[in-house]
Amino acid sequence: MGMDQKQDVVRLPSERLYREELEALKKIDQDAKPAGWQLSPKAVLTFLTGGNAKGITITPKYIGNKRLVEMAIATLLTDRALMLIGEPGTAKSWLSENLTAAIHGDSGKVIQGTAGTSEEHIRYSWNYAMLLAQGPSDQAIIKSPIFRAMETGGIARFEEISRCASEVQDALISILSEKTISIPELGREVFAARGFSIIATANTRDRGVNEMSAALKRRFNIIVLPSPSDIETEVEIVRKRVREISASYELRASLPEEEAVRKVVTIFRELRSGMTLDGKEKVKGPSGVISTAEAISLLTGSMALAGSFGSGQISEEDIAAGLQGAIVKDEEKDRLVWKEYLENVMKKRGSTWRNLYFACSEMNN
Repeated sequence: MGMDQKQDVVRLPSERLYREELEALKKIDQDAKPAGWQLSPKAVLTFLTGGNAKGITITPKYIGNKRLVEMAIATLLTDRALMLIGEPGTAKSWLSENLTAAIHGDSGKVIQGTAGTSEEHIRYSWNYAMLLAQGPSDQAIIKSPIFRAMETGGIARFEEISRCASEVQDALISILSEKTISIPELGREVFAARGFSIIATANTRDRGVNEMSAALKRRFNIIVLPSPSDIETEVEIVRKRVREISASYELRASLPEEEAVRKVVTIFRELRSGMTLDGKEKVKGPSGVISTAEAISLLTGSMALAGSFGSGQISEEDIAAGLQGAIVKDEEKDRLVWKEYLENVMKKRGSTWRNLYFACSEMNN
């Protein structure tokens, strides 16, 4: 199948999902392009925050503080690497992917940080069959995504860097300082081509993270991505992503009504902040992080339920099932927290919330 044909895949990388938009921006982009970049910084900003390119609508990929996006782009113009920090669901990975897609047209050079990530994943490893047969050689090297980005002057993405052990994280220090990878087995070094950089993401709230050393932090420009500042912004983000995801998965259900989205976002914002939106009543929060990403997942899951086992229209029961799964993670404590919220907050909200209250109460019993 040709690259320009639509492939029947679950998820396309951003550079292919938004290929038409990127091509339209390339055609009208008259500003100077940094070494290795396919678009100018202003065109990258338009790709990320939305606009128009000769009749082609450029959809916003990041809805939030535009200045933060400008700072992220400006960082990648320098010799500094970029680190995006935030709670789960603040679009760190999404912004990282789309920045890389806009700048280099290849967002696929990714290291996924885990407790099992080793220094070899950051630098290089060996094809041991070839190594035993013919000794160290260029053919026997298995290059890491960072290695390949250095060779081509591209951007490597390091997702959830704080999930790696501290000593593994520190393998990046020399790479970011010297812009080289030493291969002592071959007696040579790989030097980074112009345009090379790294975008890392770090989650400061999740369990199982490792503290980053001060030396590593100094090699990054750190940008903290906040949770959506107000309910209108969060509702817009959730509606946009639910629409995109449901189209990708071809969910056979109608998109949720704005009132349903607003109710879910209201519940999540109140549980997240520990206070009702009107500021009149404190609420207890559950053990897990109630993020924007969870709200998106909840509503797409509700669409799947409605499309497969319901009328095709999301019901209060579908949403209640999603809320139960998103909020009640630690069985006993979270069940009590959710019950208290239902009785002290949702039950008192009047007729427009009554059906959802009954559905949630029944699910939580």
